[in-house]
Amino acid sequence: MNSSVLTISERNNIETGPWFSKLSLPLRSDILARATVRRLTDGALMSVRGEPAEEWIGVAKGAVRVSSVSLSGKQVTLTYVEPGIWFGDIALFDGLPRTHDASAHGETTLLIIRKPDFKDLLQRHTELYEALLRLNCRRLRLMFDAIEDLNTRPLASRLAKQILLLARSYGVTQGTEEIRISLQLAQEDLAQLLGASRQRVNQELKGFEREGAVRVEPTRLVVLSKEKLLAISNR
Repeated sequence: MNSSVLTISERNNIETGPWFSKLSLPLRSDILARATVRRLTDGALMSVRGEPAEEWIGVAKGAVRVSSVSLSGKQVTLTYVEPGIWFGDIALFDGLPRTHDASAHGETTLLIIRKPDFKDLLQRHTELYEALLRLNCRRLRLMFDAIEDLNTRPLASRLAKQILLLARSYGVTQGTEEIRISLQLAQEDLAQLLGASRQRVNQELKGFEREGAVRVEPTRLVVLSKEKLLAISNR
């Protein structure tokens, strides 16, 4: 990959990613040498449920919305893949079709590794097997945590925890304490992530505002106090 294709911030997002940055220099270099850059506009469809898996993907900018369609035909968001995260390897390992739809959320830049190159990387770098195993163990733990939260925590606690996670991944510090979440999310988007209705999420956010924890803007959230959000998440 020609490094000049990515902006400095996009390149930094990839190289400082929590998983990628721990790989050896030869492996990181080989991955980047095989990668092609793909830029997508907001809402552009990347893959659909049921189609063959042909790519391993790293997010350099923006976000990837992973979603499915309910039995009633409603689009449901499951997660947003943030900059620095790689995904798509599971279907390349088991050979089964994609399990969900994926689309760009905002202006998004991706690094694409084609399936033959992914297989070749595995052959040339045995380190990659262990690294991907650790990555998928982390995904499994996060999934179990999400299931536990859904069944044991009240909505306010889960919402506060989700906002803190978004602030960590997409937060831009303003002034001394305020953190603006740069990922553009409507309240319906938050509701889908939490398995709740938009009305209930709206009620909880109003409560957070009264407590001085957040400020709600039309398509943005601003964290006013991480400490207050953390206290709410532990209730």
